[in-house]
Amino acid sequence: MGSVAPPSGQGNKTSNATLTSDEALGIIDQEILESCMVKQATLSKLRDKILEAAQVLAGCLSSGGKVLFFGNGGSAADAQHLAAELVVKYQVNRGPLAALALHGNSSVVTAISNDYGYKEIFARQVRAFARPGDVAVGISTSGASPNVLKGLQAAREVGCATIGMTGENGHGLMASFCDLVLAVPSKVTPRIQESHITMGHVIIGLVEKMLFPGV
Repeated sequence: MGSVAPPSGQGNKTSNATLTSDEALGIIDQEILESCMVKQATLSKLRDKILEAAQVLAGCLSSGGKVLFFGNGGSAADAQHLAAELVVKYQVNRGPLAALALHGNSSVVTAISNDYGYKEIFARQVRAFARPGDVAVGISTSGASPNVLKGLQAAREVGCATIGMTGENGHGLMASFCDLVLAVPSKVTPRIQESHITMGHVIIGLVEKMLFPGV
């Protein structure tokens, strides 16, 4: 089979090495199989906690509360993704559910960062928007992101239920700030992120079925 070379003018100029098609296919196999294995382990270890998370969100939303999601980088993308699926829909045509992704307002984020420091970007918004009975979902693959932990701490002080989504190494840190921790059994960031969005989809799918039966 052929090989794949870097585009002209890019790559390591001191090496003539190229990636063969067989090597590329091996990487594809490895990445997808690893992702499947982590998801299988997630199912085995977190099945009951995923249900509990769905019940917490459904209880909050059925009482007129809202869900606040927050994270950095890829976790911010997950926060925005999941908030959108509550506000709009996941698989069911139904009424909107109240959810916010706290990184979305760039003016707020940059003002807080400038005036109070980046560690405060979620905590200050939680204090502004959260009310007792709401749910805060902090997402951090490492479990150690200071702004996520501060956001969860602020949510607890306000009277929110707190859920953390993290990886294998983050459980201990997040547990101090969360009522429930969904710790993916992996130390590899991409595998953790893939399982986060899968769990998020399952949770929101369950919430829809709990709140809109028969739709």
